[in-house]
Amino acid sequence: MQIREIMRSCPVMPVLVIDQIEHAVPLARALAEGGIRVLEVTLRTEAGLAAVKAIAESVPEAIVGVGTVVRPEQFAQAKAAGAKFAVTPGLTEKLALAAKEAGIPLLPGVMTPSEVIAAMELGFDALKLFPAEQAGSLGMLKALGGPLPQVLFCPTGGVTPESAPKLLALPNVGCVGGSWLAPKDKLAAGDWAAITALAREAAGFR
Repeated sequence: MQIREIMRSCPVMPVLVIDQIEHAVPLARALAEGGIRVLEVTLRTEAGLAAVKAIAESVPEAIVGVGTVVRPEQFAQAKAAGAKFAVTPGLTEKLALAAKEAGIPLLPGVMTPSEVIAAMELGFDALKLFPAEQAGSLGMLKALGGPLPQVLFCPTGGVTPESAPKLLALPNVGCVGGSWLAPKDKLAAGDWAAITALAREAAGFR
């Protein structure tokens, strides 16, 4: 799948920070049951890659990717683990090349108009606005849509259930990223039904 197709597959892409590998599969199943199939598992924890592998093998209905990719070698590692896409907080030429060499679709992070243009020069027209809240969120996306209407965004960082529908209503927003779909207390308690309920609400945003 290309990155735009992945973005259009789900209104909300949950940003999942998984500390315990045993949470990976039931979490993915709970989200998928609620209609959220595109999952970004961050590499901020030691369990990140193992969680991607477990989800890829056990939850085929999920489109699992990796987030917080900051080193070139992580793309090949993610592809080997079964990731279908990768997300970065920013973009460099080295990261762009490594993603291409690994053969994994990339959603790179940008924050300013200059970074958007630089990403376009590297061949990207689907980008993550990050951190969205600090970058101006709704106002920034509206402003970028004027001179750069061909770019599709996934605003991430500070997005809430209240702001998500407004962002998704913009023509240049393909999906939003959010961490509220997997609250730490629900994960710790193994309250998968509550997570499915949050996912079902988010799936209805579009």
